[in-house]
Amino acid sequence: MLSVKIARIETFPVVYPTVGRFKFFEGPRGEPLGRQTVVVKITAEDGSIGWGQSVPTPKWSYETLETVQSTTDRYLAPVLVGRDAHDMEGVHAAMNAIIAPSFSTGQPICKAGIDLALFDLTGRLLRQTAAQVWKRKGRNRITVSWTLNPKTLDDVPGLIEEGRKRGYRTFNVKVAPDPAFDVELCRTVKKLAPEGFLWADANGGYDEATALEVAPRLADAGVAVLEQPLRPNRITGLQKLKKQGALPIILDEGSVHSSDLEEFIKLGMCDGVAMKPARCGGLTDAWRQIELCEKFGLMVLGSGLTDPDLSLAASLLLYGACDLKYPAALNGPQFLSGTILKEPFQPTNGELAVPSGFGLGVEVDEAALAKLAPRR
Repeated sequence: MLSVKIARIETFPVVYPTVGRFKFFEGPRGEPLGRQTVVVKITAEDGSIGWGQSVPTPKWSYETLETVQSTTDRYLAPVLVGRDAHDMEGVHAAMNAIIAPSFSTGQPICKAGIDLALFDLTGRLLRQTAAQVWKRKGRNRITVSWTLNPKTLDDVPGLIEEGRKRGYRTFNVKVAPDPAFDVELCRTVKKLAPEGFLWADANGGYDEATALEVAPRLADAGVAVLEQPLRPNRITGLQKLKKQGALPIILDEGSVHSSDLEEFIKLGMCDGVAMKPARCGGLTDAWRQIELCEKFGLMVLGSGLTDPDLSLAASLLLYGACDLKYPAALNGPQFLSGTILKEPFQPTNGELAVPSGFGLGVEVDEAALAKLAPRR
């Protein structure tokens, strides 16, 4: 493997129009803000190119389009230009030295854009697919679920019907903070879609007492797993929920780095993890978390941050390689329009194809970057 140095790192703000309502992309008055992202282009000294994408979601984490772009341009790029593109350990060490951690990896969503671009670049240079990189064949299609976040219970039948018309057969729901509403929501969904894998995601929205009270009721309503019922720092509460055993407790927001996850497993806080490469600083550490889950017999669920295009490609590669057994909550195609890819992802019968090319396995249409640039 010949060394090839990073010559240039460029960033491009890209905002995708949203379709329908999703609470994470609403402004203070409920207005749609679009799905803000930063596309990263890394050029090697031999002219080879790799593409990545950061997907900040301010209502979900502290990172924004502006912080991702300024951090990449002003801090990450200067310490990475001239480094060996194949040295992922060195790249992450350099990024973590210039942008320090707090409890865990600092600005992981920002760093994921660099990680994905280098995964793409080195895969193309080596003419390797993701399956070859990880030495896993896995599967070539991923079943995806339809996300429900209704304002009223009366909205549910129409939302399910919309998903069915587009080929979806399984549904995941956003819950918290209202347990009475959540139980009725899940009961309604299970009645209308009894064959589906019903996955409830609280995004840390319950307090401990409420979560302990509602978990058995959600199980009775047909819920299969409860994702992130409490905020990540409520360690003793998560331990109590796992010990209660009403539902498998799935971590999300708190499992940023594999060292975090290993510690949480030792503390008895979870039964599984909802994986997101964007949350983990990219594919490098996301794969380590997959291996930890396999080692300790934990459930692996496939999730995302309403990923478009390059970030979606990375998620599909990860879940394909690990032979994901449950429907993935990858709702980018549900809520977003527009694309920067020459061949956009299109769900068919509730499934998405895993890219099969080298690197991230997709091709960017550079002209589309300007079309989706944010309006000032």
